[in-house]
Amino acid sequence: MLIVYTSNMSVNHASTPPVAFDAEKAERALQLARETLQIESAAITAADQRLLSTAGPEFIRALSLLFACSGRVVVSGIGKSGHIARKIAATLSSTGTPAMFVHPAEAAHGDLGMVTQTDVFIAISYSGESAELLAIVPVLKRMGASLIAMTGNSSSTLAELADVHIDIGVEKEACPLNLAPTASTTVTLALGDALAVALLDARGFREEDFARSHPGGALGRKLLTHVRDVMRTGAQIPAVARESSLSSALLEVTRKGMAMTAVVDESFHPVGIFTDGDLRRMLEKKQDLTGITVADLMHPGPRSVRPGQLAVEAVELMEQFRINQLLVVDDAGVLVGALHIHDLTRAKVI
Repeated sequence: MLIVYTSNMSVNHASTPPVAFDAEKAERALQLARETLQIESAAITAADQRLLSTAGPEFIRALSLLFACSGRVVVSGIGKSGHIARKIAATLSSTGTPAMFVHPAEAAHGDLGMVTQTDVFIAISYSGESAELLAIVPVLKRMGASLIAMTGNSSSTLAELADVHIDIGVEKEACPLNLAPTASTTVTLALGDALAVALLDARGFREEDFARSHPGGALGRKLLTHVRDVMRTGAQIPAVARESSLSSALLEVTRKGMAMTAVVDESFHPVGIFTDGDLRRMLEKKQDLTGITVADLMHPGPRSVRPGQLAVEAVELMEQFRINQLLVVDDAGVLVGALHIHDLTRAKVI
């Protein structure tokens, strides 16, 4: 027989009306918000000052270990420190230092097999006494992996077992009860960013390197997209022979929808470009267009790019010469594509 006990004291939180913020509560909330920012800002400033004195040599030692690491950087922590560890690992990975997060409890049950003697292990624990981390430290030491500890207590067990200790201590937490990790996690994250940025610079990491690890982002699209990826090809290319009539050129401009047409010779080398703007300017000067060919109105020596150039280079050329279209030619100067500024906009290069 199944007996189910229920309580009449249960609360349906979904139906509980929100507490209204009156003027007094609003003032108190803003005061606490500002105090939180001030406490965390002061904590980061104190960490900065430590780097100029006692903590500086240890930071450089940690940086040297990470820079010389031939394996991966493994970052670990439990609770709130675990969340910060994940972020530090992600930042390192995206800035040229292969890194991963390993949960210390999972590491004690098999995941430690992912760590090798060529790796550098960063253990994060504010107290420096997290049982989950201390349980795996002996194994790390035996296998020969380097250990960097980030703690708020230089006399803690974890700090004393580590090869390098980075001080993340704070005078107090932003939490009014001085219990919830707030200022300490902020300082830990900031010092993790400091390591990542220093490593980035030491490795000569560039925008192109960042883009390769972020191909789906805006920067990746800008730095990795080539002209060949966005240009119009084949039958989409507007092109007429130089002896073509003006009406034929206008028909090509209209049909291809690029507000221009390339003017080519018998070998399909572009010798000029004709735009709808050229037609408007001619109409302002001359009403009778009888017998005029496209060669009479075209701009000779049109601007062009190569298919293998970066799309951002095409953007720069368009901006430099205040034009909206570019012809694309191969190494032999043959017309192989056409590019409109709208193509670059659709590809989110600009």
